[in-house]
Amino acid sequence: MDPVLNLLSVLAAVTLLTVMIAWGKVQPLLAFVVAALVAALLLGVPPARIPGMIEKGIGDLLGSLVVIICLGAVFGKLIADSGAARRIATCLIASLGPRRLPVALTITGFVVGIPLYYNVGFVLLVPLIFSLVYQSGRPAVALAIPVLAGLSIAHGFLPPHPSPVALVAAVHADMGTTLLYGLIVAIPTLILSGPVFATTLKRIRGEPAQIFRSAEVPESELPGVFNSFATALLPVVLLGATTLLTMARPALAPSLAVLSNPLIVMLLSYAVAIVTLGLARGWKLARVMQGPAEAMREIAPILLIIAGAGALKQVLVETGVGAQLGALLADTPVPPLVLGWLVATLIRICLGSATVAGVTAAGIVEPLVHSTGVDPNLMVLAVGAGSLMCSHVNDSGFWMFKEYFGLSLRDTFRSWTLMETLVGTFGLLFVLLLSAAVG
Repeated sequence: MDPVLNLLSVLAAVTLLTVMIAWGKVQPLLAFVVAALVAALLLGVPPARIPGMIEKGIGDLLGSLVVIICLGAVFGKLIADSGAARRIATCLIASLGPRRLPVALTITGFVVGIPLYYNVGFVLLVPLIFSLVYQSGRPAVALAIPVLAGLSIAHGFLPPHPSPVALVAAVHADMGTTLLYGLIVAIPTLILSGPVFATTLKRIRGEPAQIFRSAEVPESELPGVFNSFATALLPVVLLGATTLLTMARPALAPSLAVLSNPLIVMLLSYAVAIVTLGLARGWKLARVMQGPAEAMREIAPILLIIAGAGALKQVLVETGVGAQLGALLADTPVPPLVLGWLVATLIRICLGSATVAGVTAAGIVEPLVHSTGVDPNLMVLAVGAGSLMCSHVNDSGFWMFKEYFGLSLRDTFRSWTLMETLVGTFGLLFVLLLSAAVG
């Protein structure tokens, strides 16, 4: 089939996907399956082969990710339910003092955002932000932006969050290396899009909902400072340490292979958290195990999105159009990392969800990684940066921020949308600088 017709077929399928989700409000899994079916028919796949192709795509992508993502969800839930996340926040704020409150909140959002999924972190930290607003009298938006910038960056760049994990699997990157590179990119991006940008928002006055005047949890009921930090950051420490050891001593790679496996890392981290944040503090096992059921309900929609993306990706792979698209993109004068960022940005603008943008872009940029030889770990970060760009009225996060902080549409665009755009822009800039340094 003609490459141009193939490209038009893919474009038609992606357009259909966009219309179904953005305009028709079709559940993303169903939209992905329909788009994959249409793409396969347009690309000339015999109808009898299409169901098996879709099932294989869903199974292959979920097979390597479902346990890691579910373990990440239950781990983060325990961090939240145990009070460890609140302990981390109160400790950082108390240590840095009122004058450095934006810095403390920036670090809080980032550290808490590593183990917690975005919506959980948002709901967990908003009451803390409002309590500080009432105590200090400072503008709510200027205090909130550093926290939410940290949450967004962790959500878009760092494993074990769903989109980075799915991207790592799709482009055959290394989880530990991606995490280390992600931390290098995240820190300067966070500084610029968090506390620095927040200084321009002091005149925006929101009206936080009175419902968030929540009662303070007694200090005696929270876990200890060391326990909270050590447990929450354990996955990062394990992945980072094994990756650095492997880089320094390649001969140790076979011995460290098990410990550096993301599934083992998350399983060990969750097992440690059960003991340190639950059983060792007098919790019954039944109480500890209440969290996983809730976490599974929260993560199920994300797993379905990833499953649907796997179906469309498999159609692109088996028809060979993915390789054609990769070759076509490789011949453009735009650097591969910028192309990956642009693809994710366009999908993000059209569909709203950062997770959908990341996992959809993965299937498109995978052949680009192979055809250009670009570092797959950096491609994960470039796509992650693009997936956070330009949040607007089709993104649930936009409306959560607007309603929680009582803002007008204009002020929401001025604060939330611009913050997300700065995260995506500076993220790409630092990915490119890192690429020049390690290349």
